Amino acid sequence: MTAAGDPASGDPAPPIVIAVDGGGSKTDAVALELDGTVAATARGATSSPHLIGMTATAALVDELIERLLAETGPRPIAAANIYLSGLDLPAEEAEFRAGIAGYAWADAVVDNDLFALLRAGTSEPDAVAVVCGTGINCVGVRADGAVVRYPSLGMTSGDWGGGWHLGEQALWHAARAVDGRGSATALAEAIPPIYGLADIPAVIEALHFQRIPSSDLSRIAPAVLAASRAGDVVAQDLVDRQAEEIVVFAVTTLRRLGLLDREVPVVLGGGVIGARDERLLSGIERRLSARAPLARIRLVTAAPILGAALLALEAAGASQEALDTATSSLQDRRAAVVQ
Repeated sequence: MTAAGDPASGDPAPPIVIAVDGGGSKTDAVALELDGTVAATARGATSSPHLIGMTATAALVDELIERLLAETGPRPIAAANIYLSGLDLPAEEAEFRAGIAGYAWADAVVDNDLFALLRAGTSEPDAVAVVCGTGINCVGVRADGAVVRYPSLGMTSGDWGGGWHLGEQALWHAARAVDGRGSATALAEAIPPIYGLADIPAVIEALHFQRIPSSDLSRIAPAVLAASRAGDVVAQDLVDRQAEEIVVFAVTTLRRLGLLDREVPVVLGGGVIGARDERLLSGIERRLSARAPLARIRLVTAAPILGAALLALEAAGASQEALDTATSSLQDRRAAVVQ
């Protein structure tokens, strides 16, 4: 895929694979030997084109790949797989491909980051994955090649959930609590310290004048979960709504694929789900069991770069032993998938 090793040595450098996973808050990249050994890693900020634009996305991914190659030295690339949040529509994928045309890795596999999450959770041919991190999205696949996807453009495309929407709604309720239009909530006291401000009116003003970027509303999500655990009714209602939205995504996708009557893994991941909040997870399990009794939840706690790496290794024809080695190297200290 790209240049080989040191010509002066007379021995070609062994090939590597490159995998990139980019979400709403960070982007991870890894280079692996074909035996699954990690050769180099790199991390950057968000690469979502919805947040930074397509040109900046392409430049950030190229910078990460160059950092990998600087560490590994010039190596042939047997496969490169790039999975990014925000590549939800064919037009977005086409625009990204046009933007990377001049890069050495331009013939990489490029797709939405949900496919990396899906592979991190399962290799089964019939499966669904829901990510709930900064935003929310879902994908489903079937053994015959059928795929169900969603635009994932927020409220415009019928979505609700993820850290940004939780933060937005938490601030909405806090504002109404402060001025008397709504019920009292602990969120009114919990939100201002997140931004180093004195009160809710100060937060509202800072957002209005863009001293706080709108994207930073996602920083409120952990406070919502904490307030819910402490018994705040407003926060609990938001957590319950989040559980409902996750299950609606999963069940709708299973139905559209004709998989409601089969045992199918439903892979769950992303920062909000990864917080392992008891109310959220039990709410998901209860609702999913009622509507899709045969579905099996698989909670991914490893970073989705694991799935991206496995897909890249598989594309290069790596062995099962290599896949196992990569899994051991890249999963976090918790189990990668919790049955």
